[in-house]
Amino acid sequence: MLVETFPVGPLACNCTVVADERSGEAVVVDGGDGVDGVVALLDRNGWQAKLLLHTHAHIDHIGDLGRLRELTGAAGLLHPADLPLYQTLAWQARWLGIDRAPPIVTLDGELHDGELLRLGSMRFEVLHTPGHTPGSVCFAVRDGDSTRLLTGDTLFAGSIGRWDLGGTSMEDIVHSIKTKLLTYADATPVVPGHGPFTTIGVERRSNPYLDG
Repeated sequence: MLVETFPVGPLACNCTVVADERSGEAVVVDGGDGVDGVVALLDRNGWQAKLLLHTHAHIDHIGDLGRLRELTGAAGLLHPADLPLYQTLAWQARWLGIDRAPPIVTLDGELHDGELLRLGSMRFEVLHTPGHTPGSVCFAVRDGDSTRLLTGDTLFAGSIGRWDLGGTSMEDIVHSIKTKLLTYADATPVVPGHGPFTTIGVERRSNPYLDG
């Protein structure tokens, strides 16, 4: 399994592309902005995207789904609890000062808690972690005996995602982190939706929002 993570778009959303080394099939997580960079990476490595997974429906994580899907032919998936938020892309664009909102497209399927997505050697377990948004999810990506967590805007290095954007609370996001993410071993790498990488152990010991 090959993994590439890089920031895309003006809000520097961490997009992660995971590819099966044998088949060249790939999964793109949060490729909602910077489509040209995502496609260039796929083309450069000879990878073919099959799934476009989204941790939540904020514009920087899913806005350009339609264009990326047109260019790759991959299927776009989102947790159903974030479908109403996805319908507000035009409002989100205005709030961020973006002149032209990306089009809203019909999703190809849904993500559900505990679901295991399989593609070649890749295994993605869906962890529903409401708090940043009602339908926020994280992904536990398995490679043999090792696991890394793609946490979107739920868990950051030294912080957590905003919970004041509608439909959630601080209690929700902290509960999600403690019950769904802190159950993993301390050495488990964490790839947040923005900013530097961390580990479960570092966040367990030092994240100020997770005391008590």
